[in-house]
Amino acid sequence: MMRGFSRVDVDDEDQGTIYDREVIARLLLYVVPQWRIMAVTVVAMLVYTATVVAVPWIVKLAIDDYVRPGDISGLNWVVLAFLAAALVQFGSNYLHLKLMARVAQRVLYRLRVDLFSHTQGLSMSYFDRNEVGKTMSRVQNDVQHLQEFISIMVLSLADVLSLGGIVAAMFIMNVSLALITFSVIPLLFIMLVVWQRFARLAFLRVRQRLAVVNSELQENISGVRVVQSLNREQSNIRRFGKANYSHLDATLQSSRYSAFLFPSVEVVSALGLGLVVFFGGSMVLNDGLEAGILVAFALYIQRFFDPVRNLTMQYGDLQRAMASGTRIFELLDEKSEISDKPDAETLEPVRGEVRFEGVGFYYAPDAPVLQDIDIHVRPGETVALVGPTGAGKTSFVSLLMRLYDVKAGRITVDGHDLRDVTQESLVRQMSTVTQEPFLFSCTVRENIRYNHKEVTDEEVESAAKSVGAHEFITKLPLGYETPLHERGSNLSVGQRQLVSFARALAADPRILILDEATASIDTYTEVLIQKALNELLKDRTAFVIAHRLSTIRNSDRILVLDQGRIIDQGTHDELLARGGLYAELHSFTGEGEAPRPQARPALGPLGGTAD
Repeated sequence: MMRGFSRVDVDDEDQGTIYDREVIARLLLYVVPQWRIMAVTVVAMLVYTATVVAVPWIVKLAIDDYVRPGDISGLNWVVLAFLAAALVQFGSNYLHLKLMARVAQRVLYRLRVDLFSHTQGLSMSYFDRNEVGKTMSRVQNDVQHLQEFISIMVLSLADVLSLGGIVAAMFIMNVSLALITFSVIPLLFIMLVVWQRFARLAFLRVRQRLAVVNSELQENISGVRVVQSLNREQSNIRRFGKANYSHLDATLQSSRYSAFLFPSVEVVSALGLGLVVFFGGSMVLNDGLEAGILVAFALYIQRFFDPVRNLTMQYGDLQRAMASGTRIFELLDEKSEISDKPDAETLEPVRGEVRFEGVGFYYAPDAPVLQDIDIHVRPGETVALVGPTGAGKTSFVSLLMRLYDVKAGRITVDGHDLRDVTQESLVRQMSTVTQEPFLFSCTVRENIRYNHKEVTDEEVESAAKSVGAHEFITKLPLGYETPLHERGSNLSVGQRQLVSFARALAADPRILILDEATASIDTYTEVLIQKALNELLKDRTAFVIAHRLSTIRNSDRILVLDQGRIIDQGTHDELLARGGLYAELHSFTGEGEAPRPQARPALGPLGGTAD
């Protein structure tokens, strides 16, 4: 497991070094499959570097071999050499940049696919511990930073090769003049170290302030309905203005550091050039140096300091990319707590017999959510779960769907322990309708058929008719082919819930779970759903978590949960006759559930209730 980070915030930007061996090694594993393209790229880069080094050398030859002797005809060959070098430089530069871009994009494509596939298989406990924004930041922002890193590495490699070639050429031409030229390097090094010390903090502050601006923007746009209903616009505008001004101030400060670097490098470059002109010129006057070498050195100095300046400016980006790489591979190393055993068997079509045998569960060891749950549900039986907030109702059905594994005991379906069968074969025999229906950005028909490609168009429409959704669907602009917006926002809450019911019915599950499925709908829609429930529940084992107790009157059995235990069970009439918690909940509103003051809700993984 790579070293990780506990949360996503602006401090994430502060992590990382200029070089992280582990990140580079793992990133290379994505590059290796494209080694042929990389080999051509390296060759092209070497050719490009050779042309960069060759141009001043050609100038030196032109001056010493043709200009001073007065060989005008020889200059024609020099012009042709310049043209050839320019063409080769253009072609090699174009080729290596194009091929590296291809490699980089393929690496990023593979990374995004791997990240998405991996997150789809992570257990619910991971998402309980981590904010959605954290995971999205890994897949989007951090991968984007790695894209910048790969681009920088391409340019940096070219710069490093150019520096090496330039240094070698200068020493080959004249060792003494080369040593005089590089005498300014210690001064440049000291200046860059001091600059980095202050500039790094300045650039970090810019990213931190930008993170705050983005956070304010996202929060206020997402919550615009609440903002306007509470008349908070002006207050939020002032708050955003302060965050934005703080970002402006940090950006201007970082700009001052950037503005300082370029002139400073130019000064050092000019100092080096001055030394070359003074000492080299003296050597030329004393016939100790050819004039062409002096001119070539002047050109090499310019070419030498440009890559140095570029590499310095890229320091912060490389550091940020290393941190992003660490966080990406940290996510890829995250192990799912729920996985199939190597010898897991495929669950054949089941009758729907469910047993909870001594089941215990918790999110945190010191806060049990379910304790000693023993229940036998016969095939086709409808079982309702009621109890105060935090009693463990949603955790009960989450264990049945194997979103989590039990901590004690076992759960079986038709005698098969859930941990001994494949998740895919288990989930395909279940359907769930939750309180807040989740629809996808595709057509109504595709939402109903979702993940069950074998369901025909006729079966889709039949399911919609059975739950009372067909009428409003046919009135949509394109009927069943109407595209839905994000989360089905172009439908009402009741309509979205009806589509969810149709989706559950179309899957023809043997086990059906309704998690407060009628809590968010109006009375008229509830009447429609109540009419459809008889069809939906027919010949299926069903678990119903009820917000309105009136919706479960006809359940075969009602389990009353409190503080993670089943404290009573029976039919609606039996439970009312016995009094107790069920009767108390029933009488509180006449039909709905409400938390009791004395109830102690079990804590969920993030400090909320287990439900």
